[in-house]
Amino acid sequence: MCGIVGYAGSGDAPQILIEALKRLEYRGYDSAGIAVQENGGLTIHKKQGRISVMEETLPKLKATVGIGHTRWATHGEPSDANAHPQVDSSGDIAVIHNGTLENYADLRSRMEAAGIEFNSGTDTEVLPHLIARHYNGDLLAAVRAALGEVTGAYAIVVLHAAHPGEIVAARNESPLVVGFGEGENFLASDAPAIVKYTQRVAYVHNGELVRITADSIEISDMTGGTREPEIEELEWVVEDAEQGGYAHFMLKEIFEQPRALQESLLPTLAEAIVEGLDLNWRIGSISIVACGTSFHAGLVGKYVIEQLTAIPVNVYHASEFRYSPPVQNVGGMLSARPLVVLISQSGETADTLAAARVARQQGSHTVAICNVGGSSLAREVDGILLTRAGPEIGVAATKTFIVQMQALYMLAVHLAYSRKSMDQPQLRRWEQELRRLPHYVGQVLERRTAISKLAGTLQSANSIFFIGRNLSYPVALEGALKLKEISYLHAEGYPAGELKHGPLALLSPETPVVAIMSPDHTHSKLVSNIEEVAARKAPLLLVAQEGDADAQRLSPHVITVPATDPVLQPFTAGVALQLLAYHVADALGCEIDKPRNLAKSVTVE
Repeated sequence: MCGIVGYAGSGDAPQILIEALKRLEYRGYDSAGIAVQENGGLTIHKKQGRISVMEETLPKLKATVGIGHTRWATHGEPSDANAHPQVDSSGDIAVIHNGTLENYADLRSRMEAAGIEFNSGTDTEVLPHLIARHYNGDLLAAVRAALGEVTGAYAIVVLHAAHPGEIVAARNESPLVVGFGEGENFLASDAPAIVKYTQRVAYVHNGELVRITADSIEISDMTGGTREPEIEELEWVVEDAEQGGYAHFMLKEIFEQPRALQESLLPTLAEAIVEGLDLNWRIGSISIVACGTSFHAGLVGKYVIEQLTAIPVNVYHASEFRYSPPVQNVGGMLSARPLVVLISQSGETADTLAAARVARQQGSHTVAICNVGGSSLAREVDGILLTRAGPEIGVAATKTFIVQMQALYMLAVHLAYSRKSMDQPQLRRWEQELRRLPHYVGQVLERRTAISKLAGTLQSANSIFFIGRNLSYPVALEGALKLKEISYLHAEGYPAGELKHGPLALLSPETPVVAIMSPDHTHSKLVSNIEEVAARKAPLLLVAQEGDADAQRLSPHVITVPATDPVLQPFTAGVALQLLAYHVADALGCEIDKPRNLAKSVTVE
């Protein structure tokens, strides 16, 4: 979480920092602040609340070097005092920080015993005091020495009054990227912050430090060894990180899904070989590991992979995987190895990164499905399926969910074809169906007005249930998550067959139920479940394919999606539920792009 930026150049540093922070506000919005080098010292301005609050009270500053931060509180409640930057006793050293310092309490108590006064409740404040203690004229050396006393996750950026034109940064677990400009250079926790200024970036690795000036970037490690930056060209353009006339980033990103699907699909599925990894070995088992929305995509992938390959698949929450028994091969296949598929939009999710390391230590093959090619996860695994959704600014995932499912379908098809459980004609049929996805999703988007009218059936409810069977069950889970994330209405997803095992007790005329209907082998069973709901007089909102006569009979409130092969319905129903959640939240006046207590990338455990 938290957004960090740094700028060294000849431009208007305060304005550049604020513009960059606005592109990172999805990472944290409890407070914001900047520090700039001005008149031989540091000028610091920070405020609790959104970036706009800090900007409105910003004095006129003239500076060409500075750092900025937008905070998502972990240690210390949101307040002016707890906002970053944090400074040392002299006010000469300013630090911004993303992450958590595990031993900060011990460090702080020792410093307080030595007479150092603290002005905040943050873990971050120990850093400027540590750096000051080690400082003897070399800022980089002082930061390196200070970090030798720290344990935990961090990306930090440091400014010193006695080092005009220089910024020092470091990372361990939390993301950090450097941007290369002409006569100016940048630091950020995420590339969208700086895409307006440069498309040339390099990703900082764990345990590395960076020193930047307007004309130089130097990357070193904790021993002082240096390396040349590996510069990449971003495929994103500045418009990708702007609202483009839409009321919210979430709505824009929902409507970008046909393009995201098109750009993430390879020319032929026969070419969907994971970069850096041959999938032709004997697979003893498959585990999918993810968090949140990515976990729901993984559940959809489980159904499809098992259907096409007959390989049993387990799906784990990343936060639990590392504490579970080691993955075992199925049936004692001694010559086979487990395959672990890790899914993360940012590639920086702390629990998923930890799971990747555990999987490799256990001897599993590892594959990442990720939207950022230079991310930490991409470097931790044996191979990567790169999605091409572009930057996603809205905290609630939309287009990344859709392309993650698409990647899992592609992986399933490739595994089936390479293992000869799918022949050439079947492969071509799958190619044709997956190529129609942008069209099918586009048809759902055309029904936005009808979906928005049905949002009124939910917005006055205190609790809402989403139900489905087979592939529609994980779609129900995701629909409930989307609604609760942005509308703050209580919503839960269930397998429809579980209603009689508890949830049915909660149904009433004030408890709507959203049912996802699919014309598959579970259809008649789901109809029975829906009739059970109707018997309790709970309002029904159905998501069903065109031509489903049962849906029209069971409820006057039906969201219709295009008729497709049932295996593709998670894409159309998923988009329909995104629009439903959006319009419920919009009608309630909620902060859709920045829901309370949530941040986009969970980079700390």
